[in-house]
Amino acid sequence: MSELAGQTYLKMNGLGNEFVIVDLRKKNYAIDADTAAKIADPKTGPGCDQVITLEKRKPYEGVFMGVWNADGGEVDACGNASRCVGWLLMNDLESKEVRFQTGAGELHAWRVGDKRIAVDMGEPKLHWREIPLAEQMDDTRFIDVKLGPIDKPVLWGPSAVNVGNPHCIFFVEDAETQALDRFGPMIEHHPLFPERVNVSVAQVISKHAIRLRVWERGAGITKACGTAACAALVAANRRRLTGRKATVTLDGGDLAIEWREEDNRIIMTGAIELEGDGRFPDNF
Repeated sequence: MSELAGQTYLKMNGLGNEFVIVDLRKKNYAIDADTAAKIADPKTGPGCDQVITLEKRKPYEGVFMGVWNADGGEVDACGNASRCVGWLLMNDLESKEVRFQTGAGELHAWRVGDKRIAVDMGEPKLHWREIPLAEQMDDTRFIDVKLGPIDKPVLWGPSAVNVGNPHCIFFVEDAETQALDRFGPMIEHHPLFPERVNVSVAQVISKHAIRLRVWERGAGITKACGTAACAALVAANRRRLTGRKATVTLDGGDLAIEWREEDNRIIMTGAIELEGDGRFPDNF
């Protein structure tokens, strides 16, 4: 029998961004890339966009949230999953707020409604080394990435921001018409991004509204990406396209994002949904 044989899991989503959440806090093992990919693939497991683990992982104190993309790659952060995990831990502790650890640092989550959760996503990283980029670029509001002919590119000059994960955001007139499924994989693996990158197309509707579509590294086009929504608001504000608060509309719904001026921290608020639970079979 495998280590996960008989292990229970939860299926949750944040605006349609689907997760399988496995609580390993009482176990002496952690999953690996192959296991994560098997869980995420609907042909071999429950199927999801990301696999989320709750662990006691050294050297972190308290609960650690592990995040695994559908291709099995482990990443440091997932905004939508953070809201789901925050909701679960608050229910466990019968509390209105909770703190937990991620590879990107400690997160603070609190209840805004029954299934509406706010998370302090921390400060954005804007320096080229922090994102990271493979080449020095002093102004990451506009980085040297182009799509199409060199002398007449279709898209160019995106912003780069790290909100737990690296993000590349193209600002466009119409987000719906962009062939994100075609160029998303190319930009994800662009040599400028040594850790690969999440790719977004953002349409600024007003000073307080952004339409966003996202190609997530290791997962493809997703209905929602919380860290991408945070990165888009930061990038838009830095380019003086929006204020510091906006509703970001993704395929799966809306997120309220605020980049606070007083402490430089990003607050993300949105809904979560508990879809059900399950148990891995003995032959998993």
